[in-house]
Amino acid sequence: VWDDDYGISVPAKYQTTKEDISEVLSGFQRTPDALGYEIIKVHGWDYTGLIHAYENAADIARVEHVPVLVHVIELTQPQGHSTSGSHERYKSEERLKWEKEYDCNLQFKNWILANNIAEEEELEVLEKEIKKEVRLAKKEAWSEFLEPQIRAKKELVSLLGSVADQSASRIYLTRIKNDIIAIDEPSKKDIASFARKALRYVLGENNTSIDALRNWIDKFLETGEQHYSTHLYNESDSNATSIKEVLPKYSSEREWVDGRIILRNNFDSLLGAHPELIIFGEDSGAIGDVNQGLEGLQKKYGEYRVSDTGIREATIIGQGIGLAMRGLRPIAEIQYLDYLMYALQVLSDDLATLLYRTVGKQKAPLIVRTRGHRLEGIWHSGSQLGGFIHLLRGMYILVPRNMTKAAGFYNTLLKSDEPALVIECLNGYRLKEAIPENLSEISTPIGVVETVKEGTDITLLSYGATLRIVQKVAEELVDVGIDAEVIDAQSLLPFDITHETVNSLKKTNRLLIIDEDVPGGCSAYLLQQIQEVQGGFEYLDCPPETLTARSHRPAYGTDGDYFSKPNAEDIFERVYKIMHESNPTDYPELR
Repeated sequence: VWDDDYGISVPAKYQTTKEDISEVLSGFQRTPDALGYEIIKVHGWDYTGLIHAYENAADIARVEHVPVLVHVIELTQPQGHSTSGSHERYKSEERLKWEKEYDCNLQFKNWILANNIAEEEELEVLEKEIKKEVRLAKKEAWSEFLEPQIRAKKELVSLLGSVADQSASRIYLTRIKNDIIAIDEPSKKDIASFARKALRYVLGENNTSIDALRNWIDKFLETGEQHYSTHLYNESDSNATSIKEVLPKYSSEREWVDGRIILRNNFDSLLGAHPELIIFGEDSGAIGDVNQGLEGLQKKYGEYRVSDTGIREATIIGQGIGLAMRGLRPIAEIQYLDYLMYALQVLSDDLATLLYRTVGKQKAPLIVRTRGHRLEGIWHSGSQLGGFIHLLRGMYILVPRNMTKAAGFYNTLLKSDEPALVIECLNGYRLKEAIPENLSEISTPIGVVETVKEGTDITLLSYGATLRIVQKVAEELVDVGIDAEVIDAQSLLPFDITHETVNSLKKTNRLLIIDEDVPGGCSAYLLQQIQEVQGGFEYLDCPPETLTARSHRPAYGTDGDYFSKPNAEDIFERVYKIMHESNPTDYPELR
């Protein structure tokens, strides 16, 4: 813990009980009779003290396998927290004087002199040489950074000159050219902005110089895209979306079991096949998770492979990230989807962005297992996917409708090395499913929808637990002459990379998206994908619609669920209303 007595501008007395984090955590200190942490406190300006502290910490951690907290105190922060937070604004004159005296570099110099390692004159010469070297390195680095922009600037100036010579807007184009010439150290933004604005002055004109400028802009923007907007996901051939589907196979006499048995048997196969696989979370170990999807697996594989954790979602995810970055394949279980929000900052800032932030150089293939959707209660029935799909870009978000599909997703993910969130249906563990003969081999494809019922009148898109209700309603709609096509999204991030949904719209010309998120949530995202990415608007004869849960949390009990989330009657009546508006003769008003 790096402790300079401040949290940005706020002093420790407002940050920490007792103004001392190691004092607050003293109850964690191990003793001869009890396990715990080793807590070491050391001054940040004490060079030899720091050496001994970290050598001691390393030995304790590596040899004794005991966690160590190193609390480094009396540190200085000579430049404040940021350029907008100069520490002169909030520190006393006495504190500033102390910081100048106890600057780590000055204290290190004093230690060198006190131990006769060097003379004052030698250190002064060395300091001058170092400053000169740093200035030179800074200049060289800045020149190297600017070089591509300088080259692009010259190319753009030349192109703008050619365009201006042949344009009726020569005066305006010359002004843009001169503006870019005047910038000695142009940024990529400067170059792109001026180049794109130039095209506005040649609207309606056409010659080879303008074509050359357009092509140059396209190439420049493409290069910028590669510099700043790549590696959100694995871009190699080994990415999870490249793994082909392996369908389940069934014997002529199918064995029907609870869905949780399918998960348990599949996790058993995975643990046996992958020695690097570990599963941990709240109640995941001794009782085999709250829904028995890991039943008996801790006893079979041991406490290191299948283990319990405390109720602390943020550190469960942090633990998983660390294990994944060390080469293991962790599955971190968060008991319910609602609880994932306690870990959202870690998931979003540390996991989802890791590959992007490191330009593909680091990865953490953590699989987060949870369960959610309908269960008739305010706390364990959340479906906050509108938030997750936006905050967790960089992870796969998968919403299997049953446990066979879920097992296939786990198998797919372990063939790749990318982070993902798998949301099992909370009300599906006791529903009967047939056990596939090839359970350990099945793979559910990522980014691919599944048409579970073909139809010609309207396309119904849903996912997770709500999809089962949609399937049932589709059967009932046949009785009133409506042939609905039902599509299971299966994968929200990414969604439908093969554009099967728009192919359905070409046939039905109508679209209703049903989910149990709030209005404008995940259903709005799916609509955007279909309309803007897939161009679905071209094939619609009426406005596309969404049917979602209410804006509030699901109310308690069966009645609360019925009036909070889309129910079978809601879906039936909305589909019928769409058909009535298209053809009131064949579909007279229902209510």
